[in-house]
Amino acid sequence: MNRWIIIIIAALVLAGGAYFYTTRSANAEPLEVGAVAPDFQATGALAGEQFSFRLSDKLKEGPVVLYFFPKAFTEGCTIEANMFAEATADFEAAGATVIGMSGDDVETLTKFSIEECRDKFAVARADSEVMDGYHVRMVPKLSMTNRTSYVIDQNGKIVLAHSAGEPKGHVTLTLEKVQQLARAKAAAPPES
Repeated sequence: MNRWIIIIIAALVLAGGAYFYTTRSANAEPLEVGAVAPDFQATGALAGEQFSFRLSDKLKEGPVVLYFFPKAFTEGCTIEANMFAEATADFEAAGATVIGMSGDDVETLTKFSIEECRDKFAVARADSEVMDGYHVRMVPKLSMTNRTSYVIDQNGKIVLAHSAGEPKGHVTLTLEKVQQLARAKAAAPPES
C-alpha cells in the first residue's frame, strides 16, 4: 500500500513539473531579433496623466524602446525606472520613445509614472495579449511580466531583445542600440 502512495505522489510531482516546464518554456525566450513586433493598443500614463496609444503610431515618430517590468514599486523595478528616467534625454536625442510596461493596473502605473519614472517617460498596462505576443508572461504569476527590453525600429522590427532578471544592462543596451540606429539614419543617403 505504501508503495502505491509513493508511486502516485511521484507521478503527481512529475506531472506538475512537466506542466510548469511547458508553461515556463512558452515564455522563456524573448522574440528574436528580426521578428515583427506585434502591434497593440494600450492604456498608460505619463506624468500622472492617463492616455491610450497604439505602438504603430509611436513608431511613426521613431524607434521605440519597449521595456517590460514585473511589478511597480518593487525594488528592481524602481531602480530600472529611475535609470530609464535619468537617461530619457539621451533616448530623446537619439529619436527614441521609451515605454515601460507591466501587468499592473493603470491607477498604480499612473502613480509610478510620477514617483519613479519622474514624469520622464510613459508606462502602460500589458494585457494578456501583449504579454503573450512579446513572450514576457512570468510564471507562476501569470498576470506579471518578466524583465525584458526590446528596441523596435521604425519598420516595426525587433532590433534588440534583452531579457534578464536584474535591471542592470537594460538601459545601457537599449540606449546603445537606439544611438546606433540614429547614427545609421544620419549616415544614410537622403530618400528621393
